[in-house]
Amino acid sequence: MRFELFIAARYLRARRRQAVVGLITAISVVGVAAGVASLIIALAITNGMRRDLQERLVGSTAHVLLMRTAGDGMTNWPELMSRLATVPHVVAQSPGLYGQVLISRGARSGGALIKGIIPADERKVGDLLQSINQGSADELAPTVTLATGVTPPIVIGNELATTLGATVGDTLLVTSPQGELTPLGLVPRYQRFRVVGIFASGFYQYDSSYVFMRLTDAQRLFSEPDVISVLSFRIDDLYKAQQVGDALAQAAGPGFQATNWMEQNRELFRALKLEQVVTFIVLALIVIVAALNILIALTMMVMEKTRDIAVMMSFGVRAEQIRRIFLCQGLLISSIGTVLGLIAGYAASVAGSHFRFIHLDASVYSIDYLPFAPRFTDALIVAAVSLGVSLLATLYPSSSAASILPAEALRYE
Repeated sequence: MRFELFIAARYLRARRRQAVVGLITAISVVGVAAGVASLIIALAITNGMRRDLQERLVGSTAHVLLMRTAGDGMTNWPELMSRLATVPHVVAQSPGLYGQVLISRGARSGGALIKGIIPADERKVGDLLQSINQGSADELAPTVTLATGVTPPIVIGNELATTLGATVGDTLLVTSPQGELTPLGLVPRYQRFRVVGIFASGFYQYDSSYVFMRLTDAQRLFSEPDVISVLSFRIDDLYKAQQVGDALAQAAGPGFQATNWMEQNRELFRALKLEQVVTFIVLALIVIVAALNILIALTMMVMEKTRDIAVMMSFGVRAEQIRRIFLCQGLLISSIGTVLGLIAGYAASVAGSHFRFIHLDASVYSIDYLPFAPRFTDALIVAAVSLGVSLLATLYPSSSAASILPAEALRYE
């Protein structure tokens, strides 16, 4: 062990003539540990929120959407799908017809976004149909022929089902604002549907408003025969969504535009990133306060060890070595607190990720539990900040110790 580190460790273990110095040192260690643990937990939460939201958004929806710029539907969509299937990075595609409707069951009602689909294609670009926990979506397949007079099938989210008080087998009245023009004016078009499945994605936005029906039924409801409003695509690299979207719009020809999952959720992820930065800055203040305690503890220790310092300098210890002694002492305090904080922070984060004991209101936060995602790179950043701030706090007391004059310090001894 180097001489400076040996003396620094001895000073930390030695009995104090003034108990307050030891108390402040202990408070410094606890403060550093609390700050580091808080930073690790906070960063794990923000990383977990970003990860879970991204996974659910990307898993529940398509990576790229292609639509008409003028808002008109696509009439030649089968030929267009076969042509766009050759665009690089495209692995699956699905046609869809969107429309806003009012769904009611008795006195209960709620707004919803209808999507007319072909289930076999929809399962390739999104996972919402995979999350059906009541009933099934088999009756939505175009190969299933319904008997005359049979109510057509529909699949809804579990939050919407709760709002309507609906279960599998119940009949819902779907009212479309795209009505029929009659001598009495525009009359909304309505039709009854039978609930055959209820999905629970865990993402409130979808579970409370998304409704799936057969593409042909949606075209009939919206008076859009053989027309779709959007083509959904899944690609092999979701971070190339912008480039693939541009390629799809160019291959489709004039009058088409593409959007992707990053554009649709840009503000959400930007807010999460800003929240992470602000949280880091605010919680780093705990480490700064602990560093001030280190400064006070070392300053008082220098005053307590003035005679020892003078004796060592009389024996030939250089001023630079004295400075390093107190630098090492401050780094020892910071290192102990940092290690304890990392252990506590990661233990709490792993426990929170495994047991999910903190529940959230899904209608507010879009997910129903608080996710934790601790990362190794965060530990490196937090440890570097903690040790760096503590090192700055040791500069003044170590310089004061190195400037002690042995003759003056021992004059009255």
